[in-house]
Amino acid sequence: MEQRKKQTSVQIRDLVIQYFEGDENGKKSEREVAKLLKIPKSTVHSIISKYKRTGKVEDMQGRGRKATFSEREERAIVRKVKANSKISATKMVYEVEKEFGKSTSRFTIKRILKKAGFESYFRRRKPLVSKVNMKKRLQFAREHVNKPQSFWNSILWSDESKFNIFGSDGRARCWRKKGEALKLKNLNASVKHGGGSAMIWGCFAASGTGKYEFIDTTMDQYVYQGIISRNVKESARNLSLGRQFVFQQDQDPKHTAKSTLEFFKDNNLKLLKWPPQSPDLNPIEHLWDHVEREIRKTTISNKNDLKREMSMAFQHAPIEVTKTLVQSMQRRCQAVIASRGGPTRY
Repeated sequence: MEQRKKQTSVQIRDLVIQYFEGDENGKKSEREVAKLLKIPKSTVHSIISKYKRTGKVEDMQGRGRKATFSEREERAIVRKVKANSKISATKMVYEVEKEFGKSTSRFTIKRILKKAGFESYFRRRKPLVSKVNMKKRLQFAREHVNKPQSFWNSILWSDESKFNIFGSDGRARCWRKKGEALKLKNLNASVKHGGGSAMIWGCFAASGTGKYEFIDTTMDQYVYQGIISRNVKESARNLSLGRQFVFQQDQDPKHTAKSTLEFFKDNNLKLLKWPPQSPDLNPIEHLWDHVEREIRKTTISNKNDLKREMSMAFQHAPIEVTKTLVQSMQRRCQAVIASRGGPTRY
């Protein structure tokens, strides 16, 4: 393989021109310049010729391989991603070759998009929030953003969650710029409790985790009321929340059924008025994330293994974790206000 010629530095080229143009002591010939600088005479000649032709000693722009696509075509490629951020690089290649009649590759497409500020990221899983519920979320956040920490510490947080035996479902990618993760078109819209093979109800407070219960039957309002009856008051006592504690639950129809609300009233349970479609406001969602990370540290081959690991991870969640999660409530409210009721990074 032929070796590339070593390029003469710009400093040497400047000296060649200085000697060639001369000073008060006169000019020097190409041969003399070559001897002084210890470079070939042909190199000196080439530098001088280029200087006479362009007035410069630096390399001219435009060297290298010619671009496959014009600037107009590159702008058209970027517009495709702006219109559909979920399009894959492979499909982009097919569409671009069909539109412009030019052969290209995924690497070329990625380079063009990167130049325009786009990178390929995994889409975040976030629930789609309706405009009506965005207003309710925003109202809740504004009413609670300045609540003292003692208020949040008095709440018993609850939720149900499903866990898969073999881990979570796959993640999807999209093209976006930095800071655009929560734009609607870049989200991987999800519905709650999608997939899994073991379902659990649990509760916790800043002072630690409370009781939990596996759900092995169809969950309806009466099954839910039984879970509350067996677990809530005892958990509040164990966690030293006092008689004036507040119970939090989401807006699942089972939770808000007429008979369930009457059950809460008959049992003197005070409810936190919770906005719909707000898992990002509920810190227990991140407690489930903690449980998920813990159970994946061991090999799980069946449902019994899964339940055992879930029990251990939930019961032994450090108080530092539960305390930190509850302390995040003001920031969560601030995030909802900043997003005007839309999805947040939580």
